[in-house]
Amino acid sequence: MKQTILRKYARLIAQGGINIQKGQEVIITCDIDQPKFVELLVDECYKAGAKKVIVHFNYQPLEKLHVRHQTVTTMSKVEEWEKARLQHYVDTLPCRIYLVSEDPDGLRGINQNKVTNARKKIYPITKPYSDAMENKYQWCIAAVPGVAWAKKLFPELPKGRAVEKLWEAILFTSRVNEDPVAAWEEHNKDLHDRCAYLNNLGITELRYKGDNGTDFTVGMIPEAQFKGGGDTTLGGVFFNPNIPTEECFISPMRGKAEGIVYATKPLSYRGELIENFSIRFENGKAVEVKAEKNQALLEQMISMDEGAAYLGECALVPVNSPISESGLLFYETLFDENAACHLALGMGFADTIKDFENKTLDECRALGINDSMIHVDFMIGYEGLNIDAVTRDGKIVPIFRNGKWAF
Repeated sequence: MKQTILRKYARLIAQGGINIQKGQEVIITCDIDQPKFVELLVDECYKAGAKKVIVHFNYQPLEKLHVRHQTVTTMSKVEEWEKARLQHYVDTLPCRIYLVSEDPDGLRGINQNKVTNARKKIYPITKPYSDAMENKYQWCIAAVPGVAWAKKLFPELPKGRAVEKLWEAILFTSRVNEDPVAAWEEHNKDLHDRCAYLNNLGITELRYKGDNGTDFTVGMIPEAQFKGGGDTTLGGVFFNPNIPTEECFISPMRGKAEGIVYATKPLSYRGELIENFSIRFENGKAVEVKAEKNQALLEQMISMDEGAAYLGECALVPVNSPISESGLLFYETLFDENAACHLALGMGFADTIKDFENKTLDECRALGINDSMIHVDFMIGYEGLNIDAVTRDGKIVPIFRNGKWAF
């Protein structure tokens, strides 16, 4: 891939993604697949005004070794220096960049029970720090190709060509063209206008129907509103948290979801794939899950904590989005969730509440925003999905027909 194009992408992430403010620190978390691109990204962060850029590299084989050889007690211990680092993040609010490139099957065979038990013990310790930073800092998730991930998508191609093809797909769906910043400004306006239309309807519930068996109703929080595209911190800094993104999303009312939904794409969760699954809800809670592959992992996911079995997000994405029209199944939620309507189990978004800036996190959750240690998106959209909105005045308004916007 040409360096000039990759530098445009790096600049988009630094400026259009996290929108670095002069003197901010930046933390990049990534796998070791594309060190030269990380170098470009670090350079663009400094050029955008970063004071310091720190890179944390991950490597799935090492993660498997740690889980194999460490006890749950060791895995779940949060050292004092780690708490000090978290407090530093609270005090300084660094920008965060997450570059995904990992193998969708890279943690196959890992002891998921050990991982679950350790995370359950870590979460209460780290939660106060994450709550203290909620909606206060810029962050962005973007992608670069890994060899194993590329071969998953293009198994018939040699490694080098597979990586090149995945680069092409990432850059196309991320709108990296002659002027990506301008392209994103136009895209954000379209998403903003669609959200404005939805918010003006006064929606009390969404009804999902599909010929694959999906028959599902979810209730809305009266004070909640749809959001999409870029976001703004409490300090007034605009940023794009996901590159790419195609969704208009809202956090629904905890406890108000009934019926069954069928996933239309595999879910990559903790380095393993959950495939061909359904989830049935009663009184807002996932009470039954079925999966042809990795059902035990799906059951484990919804039992991580009390909120893990409740919904945190409803997102609307048409099947004619650029990602969907690429014809690729990415096996990566960042892309696959932007090819289809999806739901998310777990944590909801406090900033979907109107006037959340003047409310505490607890007050937003008291209105119906779900709280959990997880937030896992799963895709339910396809050409056969219809969605209707029920409004406050009792009208039924079509939102999606045959997987596409009905307005």
